[in-house]
Amino acid sequence: MQDIRRYVIVGNGIAGTGCAETLRKNDPNCRITLLTDEPYPLYNRVSLPPFLKLQSPETKVLMRTRERHEQNNIDLRLETRVTHVCVEERTVTTHSGEELPYDALLIATGGRPNPLPVPGGNLHGILNFQSLDDAKAINARILESRTAVTTGGSYIAYELTEAFRARGLEVTWIMRGPRFLRRTLDAEGGRIVDTIAADHGVRVLHGEEIAEVTGKDGVIKSVETTGGHHIEADMLGVGLGLTLNTEFLEGTGLQIHGGVMTDEKLRTNIPGIYAAGDVAVFYDTFINAHSRMGTWDNSSSQGRLVARNMAGADEPYIEVPTYTSTMFHSKLRVVGITPEVSPEVDSISKANVEERTYARLFFLEDRLVGAVAIGELRNRKDLLIAIKTKEHFPDASARQALLDAC
Repeated sequence: MQDIRRYVIVGNGIAGTGCAETLRKNDPNCRITLLTDEPYPLYNRVSLPPFLKLQSPETKVLMRTRERHEQNNIDLRLETRVTHVCVEERTVTTHSGEELPYDALLIATGGRPNPLPVPGGNLHGILNFQSLDDAKAINARILESRTAVTTGGSYIAYELTEAFRARGLEVTWIMRGPRFLRRTLDAEGGRIVDTIAADHGVRVLHGEEIAEVTGKDGVIKSVETTGGHHIEADMLGVGLGLTLNTEFLEGTGLQIHGGVMTDEKLRTNIPGIYAAGDVAVFYDTFINAHSRMGTWDNSSSQGRLVARNMAGADEPYIEVPTYTSTMFHSKLRVVGITPEVSPEVDSISKANVEERTYARLFFLEDRLVGAVAIGELRNRKDLLIAIKTKEHFPDASARQALLDAC
């Protein structure tokens, strides 16, 4: 009689939950324990920005229930923090002291948002945006606010800026860099982002950081910037990156460098342990180097693949990551690799400030590896095929023709 396989998954985001459900689909008899320190089963993080804009109710954000996990015979442990992994005994220890044995372990713990590291950074009304509870707290504070500040030069800060304006707040957006997504967009792309933000009444400050937050009775009242600006603010949205949740892996011998290092099959350097989603730094066969992708689609596809490999398959991860986000009346679309992941890439771009459109293509050793666009990306399918097939574009005219079709 074949032994029943025991799987432990740390993290119940789309990577962890997708892994659990794929394991159950492929093996009706295995034992699956799904651990999370959150109070909710899986919810859709992509739906959180529409939730802030009152375009999507909480019922549309939630994706799974306890009952569904019970029906799938998945042992879901909510509000359960993992404190230690013993690789010799193949056990996971929770905050309550319980030891859970595993035959295969998945690390899918993602990260937590960085706080604002300035005087006054802990005042009421200063909020990060990562979880459903964060979104609920932001919604509650918006009802008490008239003015807001956002800080950060990446997706979270933009999503907060857009949501605050959609809810009628006066918004000032502060970023220390010269533009939004300063590595992914060039100067013209950044100009178009600023123009779209200004079209919707957002004041944008570049080359500055928040120096101090002042308050009254423990509640935020204003922000002082390094450039000398004084800005009244009833709330402050913070988008200053993530700290990955890897502390519980100390002493295990796992290779951790900007995340949990894996090969192209999402296997770590320790047999029986895998990583997927935001926390995984996987070997990307498109660029022949390690990279980390924090997109929903990427985490979803990695979760399914890693389940098959945990159960004995031997499949490489070869998906092209994609990301789409609203940008007020427009959209930001990203396909494949950008300089955020691989700084060595070359690029060509085009911009139309009047039409608020932009496209930039990224090449590595004459191969197309990625693209970013504001507005439509008409040849998205062609770009995906070119990236997947590792098509070469050795001369400038071939690259320009590809860009012209965007």
